[in-house]
Amino acid sequence: MRKFYNSKFIPIISGLNSKLISIIVPAYNRSEEIDEFLSSFVKQSSKNFEVIVVDDGSTDNLKEVIKKYQSVLTLRYFYQENKGPGVARNLGMEKAKGDIFVFIDSDCTVPEEYIENLERHLNTENFDAFGGPDTYREDFSPFLKAINYSMTSFIGTGGTRGTAGKSVTKYYPRSFNMGIKREVLQKIGGMNELRHGQDMDFSNRIYKAGFKVKFLPDAFVYHKRRTNLKRFFKQIFNWGITRINLGRIDKNMLRPVHWLPFFVLLGFVLTLIFSFWFSIFRLFLAIESLIAIFIMIFAFVQAIFQYKSGNVGILSVLTLFTQVIAYGLGFGIGLVKSISTKKDEFISGFTKRYYK
Repeated sequence: MRKFYNSKFIPIISGLNSKLISIIVPAYNRSEEIDEFLSSFVKQSSKNFEVIVVDDGSTDNLKEVIKKYQSVLTLRYFYQENKGPGVARNLGMEKAKGDIFVFIDSDCTVPEEYIENLERHLNTENFDAFGGPDTYREDFSPFLKAINYSMTSFIGTGGTRGTAGKSVTKYYPRSFNMGIKREVLQKIGGMNELRHGQDMDFSNRIYKAGFKVKFLPDAFVYHKRRTNLKRFFKQIFNWGITRINLGRIDKNMLRPVHWLPFFVLLGFVLTLIFSFWFSIFRLFLAIESLIAIFIMIFAFVQAIFQYKSGNVGILSVLTLFTQVIAYGLGFGIGLVKSISTKKDEFISGFTKRYYK
């Protein structure tokens, strides 16, 4: 059942500093990530912000990590039973003292000028919601850089993420680095309970309400993402299912480009099967293989030039094809499940042992 946060419960706090920025981060058993996350905010060149950590039912030592930073940051901590990141962000917005709400994922860190750059845009430009890009730090491992390549390059995303503010589809700010003004929340309410994609739905509702959305290229975050191939596969598989959920919420969030990995995977599997009986499909299989080899070579060379590393080039090929297979498989399974799932219910993917 889709549920949205009711904006009538958001308190209107008088005397707010209109420039105060509330950084909201949900966390579930991510104490190491939160440690690194908070450390990056200690170094900010501008100090006019607060950080709100919403603990979504963690069982690790997150509270101890929070205590380390309460003397050096304007930091507040709230706990809720495990309800998902959307509900956690809603709680963060309810408790926020600022007029600007910024959502950043726990597996991100920010450069020293992040708040300063954001303030400059807020003071000189007119917009209601915004998003920024994600990138890598030089000290990331080759594997993490390879994931960054897969998740930010045009060849890996089909141009759907809009990392330069442009996209083959509409640019949707995402929760790893996005923000809104308080009045946006008061008009459209908060995020839904979808485990993945609640930020995309939120962005879609922002557009539909007529608010102005801006891409801020210099308000970027360092996105560490998942740390192994198994976690990466689960994450992308769930995103494939999520795209079906988003299309069921609003057909405008399911475009032809989103079908591409599914059709690529389905076409290859069918061609492989029929090639055992029909010679014409062996020709098709040869053509598909040549195209795949060309893509691998292109990705390998592009990643080497970008990261100055042969290891990253090799790993980028691996993560790129993992991404296509995982997304296409998740999309296909979501498509099949959607036939028997009620329209007001979400289709779920990996939930148990998701972080294993």
